[in-house]
Amino acid sequence: MKQTRLALPGVTSEAWLERAQRRVARAFDVYLPNMMERAKGAQLWDVDGQEYIDFVGGVGCMNVGHSHPKVVQAIVDAATRFTHTDYTLAPYPALVELAERLTAKCPIPDAKSLFFNSGAEAVENAIKIARVYTKRAGVITFDGAFHGRTYMAMSVTSKLKPYKADFGPYASEIYRLPYPSATHGPSLAEFQKALDRAALALFDPEAIAAMIVEPIQGEGGFIVPVSGFFQVLREFCNDHGIVLIVDEIQSGYGRTGKFFAIEHEGIVPDLMTAGKSIAAGLPLSTVMGKPEIMDTPGPNTLGGTYVGNPVACSAGLAVLSVMDEENLVQRAVTVGNRIRTALQEIAAQSPYVGDVRGRGAMMAVEFVKDKASMEPYPEAVTQILQEALANGLVLMKSGINNNVIRFLCPLNIELDLLDQGLQILKTAALQVQSKY
Repeated sequence: MKQTRLALPGVTSEAWLERAQRRVARAFDVYLPNMMERAKGAQLWDVDGQEYIDFVGGVGCMNVGHSHPKVVQAIVDAATRFTHTDYTLAPYPALVELAERLTAKCPIPDAKSLFFNSGAEAVENAIKIARVYTKRAGVITFDGAFHGRTYMAMSVTSKLKPYKADFGPYASEIYRLPYPSATHGPSLAEFQKALDRAALALFDPEAIAAMIVEPIQGEGGFIVPVSGFFQVLREFCNDHGIVLIVDEIQSGYGRTGKFFAIEHEGIVPDLMTAGKSIAAGLPLSTVMGKPEIMDTPGPNTLGGTYVGNPVACSAGLAVLSVMDEENLVQRAVTVGNRIRTALQEIAAQSPYVGDVRGRGAMMAVEFVKDKASMEPYPEAVTQILQEALANGLVLMKSGINNNVIRFLCPLNIELDLLDQGLQILKTAALQVQSKY
């Protein structure tokens, strides 16, 4: 398909960014100081003709790669038919078919789905559904969590800056527990003690509507929980009639080597959220769950003008087809093993790597000033990202202390391109040694 040039010929990134500074509010601060013209697969090109390897993937939205031809064609075909009707007024098959195909992927048996625009909307609505179902108000969340930027989603999010500072007051009846990490603790036994104490001192379990948790924390630094954590949560929720919501917005769609990351844990949640890669970057998200819970809200109690947009749903169907045809869930294992090997090589040569962790292609490397103390080293990450970018590699940080580099490259990235990007990273990471 021929690429259409959106940027004006001869107008540089610098000129575009000057225009943006005049007319786009500063809340939309940008990381990459170049204006993009096009993207394909795992590569980006700016208006100045510079080429980049993309290890960020639209912050986890591009598991099938940028501008996949089958997804683009599905979008074009859908837009040719119609771009919007509002499903609740004039329904269309794409939404129904997407719900059917997601049920086949979802670990919740016979799941029903609702569709929204963003991950934050999915989180908001999952909590609303849980509150209607239980007739309770309380919500349990976790240290290091990220669930979005609307008010309830922000309230259950853990990181203060830049997501929460100055935006309070937050939603009420929110209770936060530690998220047990093999690297930083607490242990499973310590978490169990914290949970038992919280159930006596912080909240009445019989007043809790929902517990919302990421199977691997995203913004928190790609924290993989200790073994047995989810069994403890499932048992606690069962004992007290609490709806267990698993947030798969970043970890889902094959990223971890399972279609959904919760499949690694051996438990079945009550509700799940998904977004980001569900429609290759088009605004679409979903809440999936047990039919008896999903059907509790009455007619027209949930929704929105644009939710489940027909073009986005058509893109979502194409994404599922690409995932199956290209076997991208298994490919995540191949890509992840390659990333892990490269990160372990860096760790063997650098005194500043405190941890290499992840599942499948959802990998991360944590930088510390000293491996014994594990004191965070965000300055190292800043330097590495800048050096990598100067050499054509786009990376992204995460973690409460901004000392983690996370990897969200497309799952179908060409392996030679992946290796090229990893070599750029390795060179940049090992330079930290000589500069600090």
